[in-house]
Amino acid sequence: MMDTPGDNTHTIIAAVICFLLTGFCVSVPAESGNIASGTLKVEQVLDVGRAFSALPVSFDLLTHDGYQYVAYYGPDRRLKVASRRLEQANWTRIQLPEQFPWDSHNNVIMAVDRQNHIHLAANMHVDSLNYYRTGKPLDITTFRQINSMTGRDEDQCTYPRFLRDNRDRLVFYYRDGGSGDGRRIFNVYDAETRQWSRLLDTPLLDGRAHNMNAYPIGPKRGPDGEFHIVWMWRDTPDAATNHDISYMHSTNLVEWKAAGGRHLSLPVTPANKEVVVDPVPSGNGLINMGFAIGFDVRHRPIVSYHKYDSSANSQIYNARWEGNSWKIYQTSDWEVRWEFGGYGSIPSRVGAGPVRVLADNHLVQEFHHWKHGDHTWLLEPETLQPIRLVTVGIQRPQELDRVRSDFPGMQVQWRNDSGLTGEDGVRYMLRWETLEPNRDQPREGPLPAPANLQVYKFRSP
Repeated sequence: MMDTPGDNTHTIIAAVICFLLTGFCVSVPAESGNIASGTLKVEQVLDVGRAFSALPVSFDLLTHDGYQYVAYYGPDRRLKVASRRLEQANWTRIQLPEQFPWDSHNNVIMAVDRQNHIHLAANMHVDSLNYYRTGKPLDITTFRQINSMTGRDEDQCTYPRFLRDNRDRLVFYYRDGGSGDGRRIFNVYDAETRQWSRLLDTPLLDGRAHNMNAYPIGPKRGPDGEFHIVWMWRDTPDAATNHDISYMHSTNLVEWKAAGGRHLSLPVTPANKEVVVDPVPSGNGLINMGFAIGFDVRHRPIVSYHKYDSSANSQIYNARWEGNSWKIYQTSDWEVRWEFGGYGSIPSRVGAGPVRVLADNHLVQEFHHWKHGDHTWLLEPETLQPIRLVTVGIQRPQELDRVRSDFPGMQVQWRNDSGLTGEDGVRYMLRWETLEPNRDQPREGPLPAPANLQVYKFRSP
């Protein structure tokens, strides 16, 4: 999506990386292979209900303490929540007083606190805070609309996210303001008093004095136990105005450092040049989707993104902190340009996943390209150059990624489980089908039938 900051479960817009093994035409040897790969076994398929399908918006699947929850928009674009005990197939369903306005930004998220109360935020794109919490543990029928946390800076909210800090406290963060004029706010929850307060006395990222806003990935917990965040600044709602890919890290989400270890005063603004990874100018192919933070075998951060090369073609770059500076590697070598710009949500055409370390210390990276396909590179560890294409990890059966609807233009959407199953070798995923984004505008004419929203239970081979 044009404005989606994404997390590493990654956007529902880009085709799911690594599972569609079509023909390739990238500049790597004409060879592919398997590295500890296999196919998941489908153990159970559960119909949740019917979902809106005329454009994509991110739903949520949460498994916790023997229960499972799905939050989604129904055919009428109204917010629904379904729950079940894991040993049962029947769902309890409720409807909350939210109807999203044909806007792919208005995602749905859930989390559970230490007292097993469920928190839900949804349907915000520069809107007042829409926040719900259950009155009884694990009971969706007791959801209560609260719409206030601290009572400050809650009139222009976008991109709600939950995470846990180094003390296992529930943290909520969001953008206050609009594209080209925003800041990132962090709140923390006290499960004993059931009260929210500011985690930070100031915003973490603040572009307002510069007429900008930040689009971050993360904070993400790294293999070193620290939180890492990467972002770019944007001048206006026009996606072509992204610039200056940047990075910092923290042990506790409160005290932050640049890659070289320098302590940063908050808020971090566009004036903080010590956090810049690559000073990509506005209009040079940097976009706030399909970028990532990963790590190598020495736990060095690697920032992945795409921009235009010297020939104005779209390429994936990997920047790694080496010694006392960022070293930038061009990883792809494509001869095609993705020209983008304008307002509203659009489909992803090029994207890079995080560089990952496999158990045998191989480095791999998934990528998405509208012409070259969705694949995984095996990377040379020193130069971060592609060696060959590989199939990595335990994957879904390929037939599940085939569109079942006969309506033109439909795409398969998947959502990973944001909770824990408590059962070794088992994972759950949410599947449905939609059209691609439409710049957040209503579609005219015939629309696809509501999607069949399903939970898949997979077991590793």
